[in-house]
Amino acid sequence: MHPPSPWTHSRRAGIADDIDFEIKGQELQFLEIELDPGESAVAEAGALVWKDASVGMATVFGDGSADQGGGFMGKLLGAGKRLVTGESLFTTVFTHQGSGKARVAFASPTPGAILPIRLADVGGTLICQKDSFLAAAKGVQIGIAFQRKVMTGLFGGEGFIMQKLDGDGWVFVQMGGTVIERELRAGEELHVDTGCLAAYTPGVDFDLVAVGGIKTMFTGGEGAFFARLRGPGKVWVQSLPFARLAGRMLAAAGGRGGNRGEGSVLGGLGDFIGGNE
Repeated sequence: MHPPSPWTHSRRAGIADDIDFEIKGQELQFLEIELDPGESAVAEAGALVWKDASVGMATVFGDGSADQGGGFMGKLLGAGKRLVTGESLFTTVFTHQGSGKARVAFASPTPGAILPIRLADVGGTLICQKDSFLAAAKGVQIGIAFQRKVMTGLFGGEGFIMQKLDGDGWVFVQMGGTVIERELRAGEELHVDTGCLAAYTPGVDFDLVAVGGIKTMFTGGEGAFFARLRGPGKVWVQSLPFARLAGRMLAAAGGRGGNRGEGSVLGGLGDFIGGNE
């Protein structure tokens, strides 16, 4: 008997916020969600590929979550969090308004993989790179994961303003290149290039660690710091952050390339941190 595919899922009766979906393609994937009557999905503005005619669209302010209380001010706070993490002020809610089954499809704007995660299976929270959110079952809240450690705050730069996704339903996040999942035992450490850190669960302790001596920092080409992840918990690593791909394209075109999204608020030092110089 073959194990269940992570790229397709059928709804299980009696489980709230469960949805049918299928992720199609290899390097340039798209997500297809099947909705029951009255069922909704929320997606990043501009992610739509196609939909059945019975699926209605409504643009909402913020993340469209059911727990976005406080009236307008609550919605404004939710929208502000999205803006800080690199998303637009609005999301689009897709609701099946007919009978039978209906489908809607979304795609990432960059090459890579779409990772499906049921938040209830990872403790209700996922921390991921900014701009990662693609779509979700309605009710998932999009917030900010603040990095409180001194090293991370000083040297992490805008690349470490990360998204925090809360809820118990399915969420679909977009990653660059190929994605692998690592399960870290308690105390087990993994060092990851700052841009290649895609997502992790809240139980993982996250900080930055220097790569070595001055010679390594200036001639190694890997940047001055790694992301240090210490278990227990799960970590997802992406092989090709889009900022890195864009930087190489700019460099090849004669511009000043670099992983600007992985850089630092400290200017030129950010290039060493991100592995650009």
